[in-house]
Order: sequence, then C-alpha cells, then structure tokens
Amino acid sequence: MRCEPAISTEAYPDRTLTRMRFLRRVGRDLSRGENLEIYSTALLSLALAVLGALDLVGDKTLAAATLATLALLAGSLLGSRRQLTDLSEQVRSRAAGEVSAADFLAHDKPELLQQVRGAQDIRIVGVTLGRTLRNLIDELRSRLAAGATVKPALIDPHGSTPAEAARRSTMPDRPGVYENRLRSSLDLLRELAETPGAQDRLEIRFLPFVPAFGLVLLDPQRPDGLIHVDIYSHNSATGDAVLTLRPGRDGEWYENFRSEFDRVWESGRVPGPPDEWA
Repeated sequence: MRCEPAISTEAYPDRTLTRMRFLRRVGRDLSRGENLEIYSTALLSLALAVLGALDLVGDKTLAAATLATLALLAGSLLGSRRQLTDLSEQVRSRAAGEVSAADFLAHDKPELLQQVRGAQDIRIVGVTLGRTLRNLIDELRSRLAAGATVKPALIDPHGSTPAEAARRSTMPDRPGVYENRLRSSLDLLRELAETPGAQDRLEIRFLPFVPAFGLVLLDPQRPDGLIHVDIYSHNSATGDAVLTLRPGRDGEWYENFRSEFDRVWESGRVPGPPDEWA
C-alpha cells in the first residue's frame, strides 16, 4: 500500500497573513493618497493584459493604451527621482553645515496645549507670562488637580524690573503697561493657587531681572521631555523665534537650557505678604 505524502498546511496561514498585510498597506496608501500612480499603472496594465488575452480590443487601441501606461509609469519614476534628488540635496546640505534657520526655528508653539495636557512636570519662565497663562490656565488647573507640578517664574512686580522690561520693549516710556500685565498674571496665578491640592504642587518665583529668553519645560527629566525656548526680540513687535529641544536629539543644548531654568529659578524669590499673595 502506497502512502501519499501529507500536505502541509503550515504555509497557508503565512500566505494569508502576507496577503492581509498587503491589503492593509494598499488601503492605507489609498486613504492617504500615496503611491496612487503606482496602483493606477498596475491596475491599467492588468486590464490591458486581460483585454488583450480575450481579444476584446483591436491592436491599435491596445497599443495606444500600452503607450499611455508607459507614460504614466515614466511620470511616476520621474516624480520619485525628483524626490530622491531633493532628499540627497538636503542630506548634503546638512552634512556641509548649510542648514536653514527655518529648519529649527518657528514663530509659535502651535501644539503647546496638547503637550501640556499630558505633562506631569511643567516649568515656565517669562517676562509677565500674560499670554502663556491666559492660553493655558484651564489646562494648568486640570494638570494641578491631576497631581502635576507647575513652576512658573516671572518678573518681580515690585522694584525696577517692570520699568526695565518696558525699556527693552516698544514702549520704553510706559512701565505702567507691564505693571498692568503683571497684575493680570497674578490674578491668574491666584486662581491656580485655589485649585484643590495646588498648595503642594504650585510653586512661583518672582525674578529680580528681565530674563533674556522664555522657557517652557515639560517633563524635562524624562526621555520624552521637551523644552521650548523663546528667543526674545529687543524693541521690536515682530514676534519671538521659538526653538524646540528634545533630549535624544539635542542632548548638549537640551541639558544647557534645563540647567538655565534651574539657575533662573534659584535667582527668584517666593511671593509673600508684601505681594498681597497670602
């Protein structure tokens, strides 16, 4: 009696899994609008092959369609080559040190609200922090209630610091503007201080000088932390440049600005009764 060799079915799950992965990749590309020319060329080529095999179209039509398919394929290859050329030029420029400032500087921090939303350690340095506190007040209150620590540092409302901030701005003869901004910021900080549990997690420092730059540090001790650096302009209303640093990518400079926060923080004083804080 001859025994037939058993047919292994172990390969079939692998084939099914491969097909499923391929179909998912195709669906993802189509939903993103990627590689459409490649899929169009493949589909058109398959259609021409079927029509030619079944003799459903004439030779002239088939030849014209084939040329159109080749033109579509050539266009796809040309686009891919152009992308590779652009990428190669960017790599060569970076290797030669020819990096544009636009590659690492921005005009704002558009994702700051979402970034703060997941942070447990929030540290902020600025002049009056007026806009920052207004934009983040709800999220900061929520983070405090969730157990996060918040450490803002801003210029001292007493003494000559507001006048110095005015001299560096577009309103050198109007120190009262900065005093008003500080009053608004202090009101927001008092509101934060009323958050349940904030007494142990909210710390504030008043700086006896105008900081040369602004800082927003989010979980700076963690590997996925980040630091936003606002490079302040002098006597200009054109806006500040923003530099974003991450520990894995910008190691030395990340550590530098993290240490800068510590030095600025140590230079500040804790609010007390003279500030009508208590």
